[in-house]
Amino acid sequence: MLVSEPAPADLFAGLASARGILLGLSGGPDSVAALALLADWKQSGASPAMSAATFDHGFRAASREEAEHCARLCARLDIAHSILTWEGDKPTTRIQEEARDARYGALIAHAKTIGADHLVTAHHADDQMETILFRLMRGSSIGGLAGMRAQLNREGLTHARPFLGWRKSELMTVCEARGLNYIQDPSNEDPRFARTRMRRLTAQLEEEGLGPETFTRLAARAARAEAALVEGTERLTAEALLRHTDEASELNAKRLKNAPAEHVLRLLMAEIARIGQMPRLEQAEALVADLSAAWAADTPWRSTLGGTLIDLKSDSVLVITREAPRKWGL
Repeated sequence: MLVSEPAPADLFAGLASARGILLGLSGGPDSVAALALLADWKQSGASPAMSAATFDHGFRAASREEAEHCARLCARLDIAHSILTWEGDKPTTRIQEEARDARYGALIAHAKTIGADHLVTAHHADDQMETILFRLMRGSSIGGLAGMRAQLNREGLTHARPFLGWRKSELMTVCEARGLNYIQDPSNEDPRFARTRMRRLTAQLEEEGLGPETFTRLAARAARAEAALVEGTERLTAEALLRHTDEASELNAKRLKNAPAEHVLRLLMAEIARIGQMPRLEQAEALVADLSAAWAADTPWRSTLGGTLIDLKSDSVLVITREAPRKWGL
């Protein structure tokens, strides 16, 4: 928990070199607090150019008024603001996922139009906990358990999340201390949506002592482990890759045989995806288990996955090629 608000220059130190900043402003307490804190930074005179944009999804009659409320907040805080409207047909399934993708697409396009190179969103520690729990439920790899990153490249922009160490309640306090009204999205209480059901679960977990702070630590540790695994896989790739073209790879099977299974798994997934299609993690895990069994038994082995043929030609060479088209009988 935060004892007091950090100075804006410290909070946004990672954004100091930005050419321009665009805040995704939904009007909820999280993004309104981010707007207020960015406005404080702007008033110090040391910040990059900044503006905000609200995505009007059009699913509810009130969405336009909510977007206009955001515009009024920005005018009050002297931040430029735009309303981005979702045109065309709306989805009837996977509504929240499709709306999120459309929102990011509109924000990225707008950022490029206005010359901003950083997109800021107000994801916080409670969001991080939900994200990691979702990934746990779906059998994520260690990289997935690192949760949302504080910064990532998104279509040439830097997507920054400077509030991952904050609780939602702390962001609400920022709004209340400044007398800034925010919007409560009714969809956040709709049990049809998985996020709503997840929030009920996270509340129960926190009562048992398993709260966002714990998941923040887990994310940091998983990110550290992921970085080590990426480095090890890159080293193995440099040592084991004998030859590769658009349609084939030859790998030093002896080097793979003695390498950590996780490094082998990642290398093979990357090459299969490069030549064919990215396989599911559980499929690739089964493939590596079968390959390891063949090595242990010292027997020939071949398999297919992701549109590729993986062939242990000898004890020294493993070849991955694009799978030949299948011929179907009439």
